[in-house]
Amino acid sequence: MSKTYHRSNFHSHTFCEFMEVESVPEIFNKPNYKSKSGSSYYFTEEGVYRSSNHWGRAANCRWRLIATSKAKVNSNLIRIGFAKWTDFYPNNETEPIFYIEVNFETSEVTFQHKNHVNYDGKSVLRKAAETAKVIRQIKEVLETNAWAKYYDTINIDSLRRDIIHQLCFSALSLLEIKRNLLAHSHGK
Repeated sequence: MSKTYHRSNFHSHTFCEFMEVESVPEIFNKPNYKSKSGSSYYFTEEGVYRSSNHWGRAANCRWRLIATSKAKVNSNLIRIGFAKWTDFYPNNETEPIFYIEVNFETSEVTFQHKNHVNYDGKSVLRKAAETAKVIRQIKEVLETNAWAKYYDTINIDSLRRDIIHQLCFSALSLLEIKRNLLAHSHGK
């Protein structure tokens, strides 16, 4: 049974993606709650508005702002996001609850919660620290070419996709993947 989140418990050990909005509805003349760090919260029956200049880690939570503009999210500018109570999922450091998503068109790498509607059960689930490590490795493979100098290939993008696919969909380490591909590229 999944936990139901509401105004009294959403702020404790949760993962959530807030959708950016231009403003808090006019019906609110003041926030329902203001945190010590300066974030303001406005509660509705459906969810919560958060007005803040910091997103990502918030105490024991991981709250991401899905921005509508290209401006950097954590730039000390106040941004407002809205999330439905059903958008909150449990967060902890000890269970494998995150999977990695890669957008090859934009070279963006992010993580997502296993309870997200898009999780198809195929991506490897990892603990938070391991997820962060694999994301760093994927970014290195995406953004650099130095790792490819030992491979006999003319299509580095195909090799890059293969490595990243294996990082997302297998429990193999980057070293194991590289070793296997190197042996294969030399016909061994």
